[in-house]
Amino acid sequence: MIKVEKKEFTVLITDDEKHNLDILGQILSPLYNLLVAKTGSRCIELAEEHRPDLILLDVLMPDITGFETIEALKASEITRSIPVIFITGLSGVKDEEKGFSLGAVDYIAKPFSKSIVKARVSTHLKIVSQMRTIESIGMIDPLTEISNRRGFDNRLLAEWGRAIREQTSISVLMLDVDHFKNYNDTYGHQQGDQALKLVASVCHDAVMRPFDIAARWGGEEFIVLLPCTDDKGAEMVAEKIRKTIEASVITTEDGQETGITASIGLYSVIPQVGSDTSEFINKADRALYKAKESGRNRVVIFGE
Repeated sequence: MIKVEKKEFTVLITDDEKHNLDILGQILSPLYNLLVAKTGSRCIELAEEHRPDLILLDVLMPDITGFETIEALKASEITRSIPVIFITGLSGVKDEEKGFSLGAVDYIAKPFSKSIVKARVSTHLKIVSQMRTIESIGMIDPLTEISNRRGFDNRLLAEWGRAIREQTSISVLMLDVDHFKNYNDTYGHQQGDQALKLVASVCHDAVMRPFDIAARWGGEEFIVLLPCTDDKGAEMVAEKIRKTIEASVITTEDGQETGITASIGLYSVIPQVGSDTSEFINKADRALYKAKESGRNRVVIFGE
């Protein structure tokens, strides 16, 4: 059986000339997953949909120029962090200065040199990998190994902007472990940590799409972001989380079987320009308070 090596990175190539796309494809396809666009507009669409690790962008194109394209990419929360290398036949210093001032990380000149293309793409993808490692250290909760509050906030900003542009629903679940202090006092903090790990695992497993995110908000509170999801869809996810936690058994070191429950507040909205993410979170938190006040171990939707 032939072993197929999984490619770690995805590169988006944008050029209106088929000849250039073919050459770059031959050089890079053995090493990376490739996406191809022939216009700046299509480049922006693919970048927002697939979030490639690197973009190779031609300067001169028929619809919008590469300079206009990178301006649009850098203006978007979703695509602004994707590094862009310009591919161009232009040799003027002013053109290079303009590209760098707009946020490009490098230039590759036409006609292409195979060794230069491979070396420069490899260099910038190594930087991407290093930056992600650094970011992940600061955005992962060390106990539960899911995203922390900082990581959640970063994702929320991107998805909030996308929901405004596309006018789609976005939902959030705020979750609190019921009577967690009593559980800690009864079974000890190490056992309490096991309970938190269980809740984190349940929340993580409940989010199925790559743009969903579950995070530890702090203490025994967790939060789940569900883009492109209305209140009914979010309620299904919330109930799945609640029921799974309720049905789970946590065994102590001395063999006792223990259990926990959780209360969940839910809020869903189609955000408008100028709307505030803090109010979005606040309304889910208010729904959570109502869930706890009305008996715990339940899901409450804000406004109902």
